[in-house]
Amino acid sequence: MFIIDKQKTEVYSLPAKEIKAEHAGSLSSELAQRILNLLAKEPMYPIDIAKALKVHEQKIYYHIRNLEKAGIVRIARKETKQGATANFYALSEPAFVVKFRDFESTSKIAQIRNESEFLEPLIQDGQLNALIIVGSPDPHGPDKARSRDGYYGMDLALFLGTFLNYVPKFNVKLDTEVREDDLNNNLILIGGPVVNKVVEKVNAKLPIRFEEGNIKSTVSNETYPQDECGLIVKARSPFNKDRFVLVVAGKRFSGTRAAIIAFLKDFKKITNGNIHNPSIKANVVEGIDLDSDGIIDDIEFRE
Repeated sequence: MFIIDKQKTEVYSLPAKEIKAEHAGSLSSELAQRILNLLAKEPMYPIDIAKALKVHEQKIYYHIRNLEKAGIVRIARKETKQGATANFYALSEPAFVVKFRDFESTSKIAQIRNESEFLEPLIQDGQLNALIIVGSPDPHGPDKARSRDGYYGMDLALFLGTFLNYVPKFNVKLDTEVREDDLNNNLILIGGPVVNKVVEKVNAKLPIRFEEGNIKSTVSNETYPQDECGLIVKARSPFNKDRFVLVVAGKRFSGTRAAIIAFLKDFKKITNGNIHNPSIKANVVEGIDLDSDGIIDDIEFRE
């Protein structure tokens, strides 16, 4: 469940949990609210909460028991302290809802859900659940290629960040740093097969892929030779059937830039799938230099 807050032209959301009206009273006291404000920041041991709030620990245990019974807090982890097991508590969700009637559907909320579903399981419960792999800027591979795509990948990372609550660990590697175990993760791959050797490994399994220096679509049977063309493909990982890959790449760096601009300017079209077969999450875009300064700044969807 998510709660939605619309502010002017922006829409914000938080994961939420429904609680029964009979448990709403557990939130009513000022002390309970102060406890929850602390637990919203990090899991804590009740005695540490008591010290932080300067109240007797029995009062803390009283509220913790009620909040746990209501499903508002949960045991996040257990530690041994002085020979006894200590429970550390955290919020079960960052927001809670008491509902007195059924939810009503809105197109905007449906759109947000479609966007979230497209990124699953690469982003799960507000956390990045994928390894981002970009081509190395140093000469590598048979062609001694240098990648310039990582520079544009920063824009994609900022876009993905709008769906994240936090990033728990370092999630980016160069293709030259990738080891076999890394390939068992969900993968976000930036750059074409010449500059990103992991893309070279998955390329043959993609419904839209690179062939003989062009982009070839097996969906429409069209070939795209333009350097400004890029592809966006979400597919099952060939390395692990339970994982996914998201490939954002172009023939050259200008095509990769076009594919990333598509995320920033028209993500909804990406989530709708291919225009010839919406069940296939694969698109081709072509970059456009609107102001004739030699830099791609807009795109058109080819399929």
